[in-house]
Amino acid sequence: MSINEADSPAHWLAPDEERAWRAYLRMVTAVQDRTARDLAAQGLSEPDYEVLSTLSEHPEGTSTLHEQATKMTWSRSRLSRHASRMEARGLIRRAPDPADGRGCLLVLTPTGWNTLREAAPLHVASVRRHFVDRLDPEELATLDRIARKLAADR
Repeated sequence: MSINEADSPAHWLAPDEERAWRAYLRMVTAVQDRTARDLAAQGLSEPDYEVLSTLSEHPEGTSTLHEQATKMTWSRSRLSRHASRMEARGLIRRAPDPADGRGCLLVLTPTGWNTLREAAPLHVASVRRHFVDRLDPEELATLDRIARKLAADR
C-alpha cells in the first residue's frame, strides 16, 4: 500500500519540491562528508574543529561553556561531553568561571592553538575544493541568500 494524499491530511510535496528537498539533503551530506574526511586526516572531527575555531574567535581563546554552546547552537550538555573528550586530548582545558560559580570557562590550550593553526589552512582548502570552487560567484550569492532565509527565525 502506498501513502498518498487520500491516505493522510498531509500537504504532500509536489515532484519538483521533493526533488529540491532531496537534492538539498544529498548536497549537505556530500559536502560535509568530504570536508569531514579531510579533517579526519588531520586527526580532528568536524565538532572538534568547530569548537577550536569558535573558541579562537574569543579573546585569548576563552569562552564560557554557556556562551560557546549558544554560539555553536549546541546544548550545554552536548558541548560539555565533547569538551571532556577534547580536554583529555589536551586541546582545551576547563577553568572556573569567576563570574558564575556554577559555570566554567573553556580555554584553548597551546596544543589546541597549534592544532588549529595547522588544520585551518587545510580545512579552508577543503571547503574551497568541495564547495566554493564548484560554484560561480552568482551561485554562491544565491546560495548565501537562500541559506540566510532558511536559517532566519520566523
